[in-house]
Amino acid sequence: MAEVLEFRNPRVDRGRCAYLSGLAAEETVVRHYDRLGAEVMHCRFRGAGAEIDLIFREGATLVFVEVKAAPTFDQAAHRVRWSQLHRIMRAAEAYAAQQGGLPPPMRIDVALVDGQGMVQILENVSMAA
Repeated sequence: MAEVLEFRNPRVDRGRCAYLSGLAAEETVVRHYDRLGAEVMHCRFRGAGAEIDLIFREGATLVFVEVKAAPTFDQAAHRVRWSQLHRIMRAAEAYAAQQGGLPPPMRIDVALVDGQGMVQILENVSMAA
């Protein structure tokens, strides 16, 4: 029987690993917000030139969440770019406009996930942008 050789592409493997790590971090953040009583409205919303990882409703407030994962909270926080937050703001406005009626209160949070799966939330980062 002939042996089949499988050639692996390290770049593809890294991308797949990063994608799966991102999904795991997002699921951890969903559980965190769920414990706080927030309702998941949308995952990976694309609009106005940006992707919003998670959208929750917390009472009357829409919460748009960017998830960043790294071995430490500090490393995760350093992965947040202001240009990315500005694009997320535009996408959040587009999402709110799709809901119809008057725009509800909104905020943008950054959820940091460390290597042990712990979550730290930076609330209302849009005020700093």
